[in-house]
Amino acid sequence: MEEHNSYDLVILGGGAAAFAAITEASGRGLSTAMVNTGLPIGGTCVNVGCVPSKHLLAVGESAAAPQENPFEAVRYSDDEPTVDWAKALDGTDALVERFRQENYVDVAEHFETDIYEGYGQLIDDTTIEIVDGPDERTQITGKKTLVATGSSPWAPPIDGLDDVDYYTSETILEERNLPENIVIIGGGYIALEWGQILHRVGVDITILQRSERVLSAMEGQLGREIQRAFEDEGIDVVTGNDFQRVRTPAADGGTEAVQSGVAVETDDDGTKRTVTGDALFVATGVQPNSGGIGLETVGVETNDDGTVHVDEHFQTTNPDVYAAGDVIGEPELETVAAKEGNHGVKNAFGDEGVSIDYDAVPAVVFTSPEVAAVGTTELEYMDEHGTCSCRTIQMEDVPRAKAVKNTDGLVQVVKHHETDEIVGVHMVGPRAADMIMEATLAVKFGLTVDDIIDTVHPFPTFSEAFKQACQAFRRDTSKMSCCIE
Repeated sequence: MEEHNSYDLVILGGGAAAFAAITEASGRGLSTAMVNTGLPIGGTCVNVGCVPSKHLLAVGESAAAPQENPFEAVRYSDDEPTVDWAKALDGTDALVERFRQENYVDVAEHFETDIYEGYGQLIDDTTIEIVDGPDERTQITGKKTLVATGSSPWAPPIDGLDDVDYYTSETILEERNLPENIVIIGGGYIALEWGQILHRVGVDITILQRSERVLSAMEGQLGREIQRAFEDEGIDVVTGNDFQRVRTPAADGGTEAVQSGVAVETDDDGTKRTVTGDALFVATGVQPNSGGIGLETVGVETNDDGTVHVDEHFQTTNPDVYAAGDVIGEPELETVAAKEGNHGVKNAFGDEGVSIDYDAVPAVVFTSPEVAAVGTTELEYMDEHGTCSCRTIQMEDVPRAKAVKNTDGLVQVVKHHETDEIVGVHMVGPRAADMIMEATLAVKFGLTVDDIIDTVHPFPTFSEAFKQACQAFRRDTSKMSCCIE
């Protein structure tokens, strides 16, 4: 029997963008409903992204702590740390379940949002029909619709890849018995975070990146610095790979009838290389979940890469349909998705015309050392202005870093060559994920390097690294005392 219900706002998706949308809608007295499919309620971040990966990074950091002890006064036995991976995943599952209940299920109940489970499709301008799943044959209609279906791991078109089994950032969370070594294809934040997690719990890791450096979309110094840190830790990082084929290595009898691990064949400027491992992990990015949800039926256009086409106010080519989150493309970040979902509701029901300044959105890689960046890179500034006013300081020159013997990393500041306004900050180092917020405010509100210099920073802290990079525009920072103003 078909069921049909009406609301002010109906949402296709159940992640960060969807929940930000119902929060804003509730404040406006609007009735809301969402259709959740695929991942459990909460979407990528809570289920298979931010929450589990950061938990497991902390597990790996604890496992690595004895080997990385820099103090002669502290001694450990020669025994290697033992990590019970299955127990670590049990802890992750418990954490995810608590987050999902407290931050999503309870929140939806608080805002009186009806949640329908199943695969939803747009069948009319603002009507969603659930065509498969627990609430199959139910239709919900709204005055406006928000598409917030997120994204899924993407695998590149490498010959033979479809014929071998491989992990993704989602499926690795289901593997209780890890192999001895894993080959990771990719060099972005997913590859680096998972590479370090798995290395620190005892897996030999080789990272294969197509471009000449990891984190290729970020400031060049960041990729080179984190690659050096990874290699010092014992993680093999091979860049400049032209992937030719993925296959199963031949068995002893000379055939490939018996699967035994994986072999990745690459070409680096004519140099052939074959990298073998017990298993493969593909970490080459994500693709939007835009197929099969009825977009074309309601006149919603997509871009060449499959992302939903929206204007700066998150309105699609159907004026009654808005879209937010990973499904509209980069940057694929939970906080950005939430802001987009919030703004979509404001624009749909309040005609507020709000948008996002994506240049002031920070990006973070939660490795050790951490990587963080906001704003314009040196190369981007050079391309636009033909000059660059940039300064870089090393973490080994920062008093707090020297005091605690945690000196990997650097901080680079890019400023406008005429106004001295800070337009970009890029850093590798301890606490970079926390330090980047001061830099983000500087970029967002057009602060100058002198504004940062004139602000008293607590001593000794890692945050002084940003101030010191700004001071480098005004003086020789190698010739000053610890807390010179």
